[in-house]
Amino acid sequence: MIGIDGCLERIMDIPGARSVTLVDGASGLAIAAAGRHDVLDQHEDAAAATDVVRAVLTSPALATGTPGDDITEIIVCGTRGYHLLNVIDGDFEARLFVHILFDGGTGNLAMARYHLRSILAEFAEDDHGR
Repeated sequence: MIGIDGCLERIMDIPGARSVTLVDGASGLAIAAAGRHDVLDQHEDAAAATDVVRAVLTSPALATGTPGDDITEIIVCGTRGYHLLNVIDGDFEARLFVHILFDGGTGNLAMARYHLRSILAEFAEDDHGR
């Protein structure tokens, strides 16, 4: 059982991780954060990331048309890094997601995705991180 703090700590241990924010997708509010939030603070980060997640989840152009095939991950690549936005599975009252910023020089997208899936699966099994 890792809880919220343990979850964020383990995410920050992924090579290249610069910041992570756990977000309540229903309200757009930051639940918790770790790392360096240089450009935006955790609350601005949560609100902006929520806009992105909502836009993607409600876009007919991004729907697969197959029932039960939900979007679970959004990857945004920049010239110096990349963002992973992962919706957390589980029986939560609202959809939770994490927004992680990775450094492009020290991060590895494939390994980050692999580690993140494992961490979030354990977090979701942990009675909602409480």
